[in-house]
Amino acid sequence: MTALPFATDLPAASREDWLKLVEGVLKGAPYDRRLVTRSYEGLALDALPARKPNAPVVAGRPAGAPWIVSMRVDQGDLADANAQALEDLDGGASGLTLVYQSSPHAHGFGLPDGADLAVVLKDVLADLIETRIESGAFTGREDALAFADFAEARGFDPQGLAVSFGLDPLGDFAARGTLPMAWPLLAKRFAETAAILKARGFTGPFARADGAVYHAAGASDAQELAAVLATMVAYLKAFAEADVPLGEAAARIEAALVADVNQTATIAKFRAIRLLWGAAVRECGLAAIPLKLHATTSWRSMSRRDPYVNLLRSTVAAFAAGVGGADSVTVLPFTQALGLPDAFARRLARNTQVMLLEESNVHRVADPGAGAGAVEAHTDGLAAAAWDLFRTIEQRGGMGDVLEDRWLKAEIAEVKARRDADVATRKAPITGTSEFPILAQEMPEVLAPLAAEPAPVADGALAPSRVSEAFEALRDKAEAAPTPPAVFLATLGPVSAFTARATFAKNFFEAGGLKAAVPDGFADLDALIAGFKASGTPFACLASSDEVYGTDAAVAAQALKAAGASAVWLAGRPADLVKELEAAGVGGFIFAGCDALETLKRAQAAAGV
Repeated sequence: MTALPFATDLPAASREDWLKLVEGVLKGAPYDRRLVTRSYEGLALDALPARKPNAPVVAGRPAGAPWIVSMRVDQGDLADANAQALEDLDGGASGLTLVYQSSPHAHGFGLPDGADLAVVLKDVLADLIETRIESGAFTGREDALAFADFAEARGFDPQGLAVSFGLDPLGDFAARGTLPMAWPLLAKRFAETAAILKARGFTGPFARADGAVYHAAGASDAQELAAVLATMVAYLKAFAEADVPLGEAAARIEAALVADVNQTATIAKFRAIRLLWGAAVRECGLAAIPLKLHATTSWRSMSRRDPYVNLLRSTVAAFAAGVGGADSVTVLPFTQALGLPDAFARRLARNTQVMLLEESNVHRVADPGAGAGAVEAHTDGLAAAAWDLFRTIEQRGGMGDVLEDRWLKAEIAEVKARRDADVATRKAPITGTSEFPILAQEMPEVLAPLAAEPAPVADGALAPSRVSEAFEALRDKAEAAPTPPAVFLATLGPVSAFTARATFAKNFFEAGGLKAAVPDGFADLDALIAGFKASGTPFACLASSDEVYGTDAAVAAQALKAAGASAVWLAGRPADLVKELEAAGVGGFIFAGCDALETLKRAQAAAGV
């Protein structure tokens, strides 16, 4: 073998060696404030965690096995749905997810309930793929039995079919806010449905604990994990009440989690659910029972503005789910938040996974995050936080009770409020929406647009939302104005002085739909005022360095007001100049960390929107 001295002779770098380099960059700033972040669970996440030597591998799908590439079948026209399914399978998909209109994950579309599966799945070789059923509104029994009827009519051997029937009455409860009957009765009916499917020769899994409804409502990762685990335990109890042996009951249940844009957090979450399930079955006196785990990329993180960024989001999410050990993955097409995706968007969703598998070979290594300090610390922290929350749910009576008394809804709402605040201040930036927006961007095509108004959500239900919605509403309002709103950027001093603040201001205002062109600069105050008058907007914002502000800003503000500006703002907030600038007529300041949403609402009003 060829010697590689350039690699083998290098001394190993310790954490202390890295910290010395970091200290040179921090220049005295506190390490904990710059390089330790806090999650919504309260976890302190160190940017330079120590490795976890000899960490055990978290067993996921079989080593080296690819995950199932599962594509949504969600067109209302059955013939079109069939053509869609066949095209996806021909293009590399290895599974189909039948999404019914009643599903909380249908996003405004889906197969009609009672759809003729002989049409939807015509020419589909169901014994060569995995089929998943996503229904809702407590129609899981009917949809599951309809598939069983279809399989028998087509002559398929039920034991030879890989079918996830997706019975999830507690998920339906969370999405609907009410139960059609008392939970003990519904649990009995749930267990009876699984028994019918078992008697007809199907192997399952029959039940699904799906975290997507909680994630879409704003849950933290720990809350999603705890809700999924508590739901699995509730279903385990329902099967036990029906005299199903615990080992067999556990094998009838699968979990589904959301893969989001935080790569490390998603890997950790998918590892954590297996640790949590292992702990739960051990508490039941059972040996380790493999958990079937599905991933869907995040609806919550999708944006309607600059939707092409969704391609990056879904790629990171799919990669993290695969690395985290998911058995199957569904990537939402990048136009899902705009409407019913067309063939092009679906192909990109499909190929995202095909490239991760066939070109990047992401699936070849079992649990590649094992031993990595960041992954292990995040996994352990999430598992501990979720276990504590799961125990609280059980102490309060179980998943049915915390949905009934709306305790879990209130807990999720508190986390959502904190995340919304981070989005509003751009502490949690959204590329293409709250940061670096593109005005007048041509939107990609969809087969049908999403309804302008979301469907009403019943009292007590968990309402889905996307983190970008508030900024998108600002853009919608600006675009609906009779005259396109704009702000005049009154740059002061040389280009070197104003470029940084002017660029910041442009991105800031355009996130609210206000066009903000960056000028080349002005020779003097008269030229600046002439530029303002020619702009056609009554709203101006000064942009330059603090040094230039100290000599020129007050005079420029007074001149702009005298020239007819209804509002003069300033990019930045120089603390020692605020009172002087306000006295000169500056009525607002934009700066990093301000509440961008509220500030942009005021800016729209200043621009005449």
